[in-house]
Amino acid sequence: MELGEQIKKHRNIAGLSQEALAERIYVSRQTISNWETSKNYPDINSLIRLSEVFGVSVDDLLKGDAEVIKQMVKQEDINDFTKMSRIYTILLFLMLISPVPLLKFLGLVGIGIWAVLAVVTVLVAIMVEKKKKNLNIQTFREIDAFLNGQTLDQIEAAKEEGKRPYQKILLAIGCAVIALVVAIIMGLLLK
Repeated sequence: MELGEQIKKHRNIAGLSQEALAERIYVSRQTISNWETSKNYPDINSLIRLSEVFGVSVDDLLKGDAEVIKQMVKQEDINDFTKMSRIYTILLFLMLISPVPLLKFLGLVGIGIWAVLAVVTVLVAIMVEKKKKNLNIQTFREIDAFLNGQTLDQIEAAKEEGKRPYQKILLAIGCAVIALVVAIIMGLLLK
């Protein structure tokens, strides 16, 4: 039985109208209708709310739609990873270009602001790395495949896993060179 049919069945058993169910899980009546007709699917939070309202497990609701739910979860992972990566990129950019101007214009307060920015950037970087580890994506090729909803075959995955240590070393060296160049340029511009 598909998820839409499960939702309708459990809603009828609970004696709820579409509108009453919508109010209890904080969505519109039209959203409930779309779920029941399989025009779209609830997100993970809505699934959890549905299971609580119906008094059944999420597994019971999902029987028959496992592949669709796998894709939904994967898409949520992709969205989370993309959002975290963008935040990290912005913070890293700000961290690289801001130390000299902050020092020049704000003195010790500027150093404090930069230190806070650096700590936040490092914390976000750690979160991104944990996410990458949980998703088993480390190299550029693995990340690219993941963001496009694809997976690497076993041989390609093994090759990419062998590249990981070298890529991390090159990445660290590249970041150090970029930071040095930016610091020199900012120093020259602010003289």
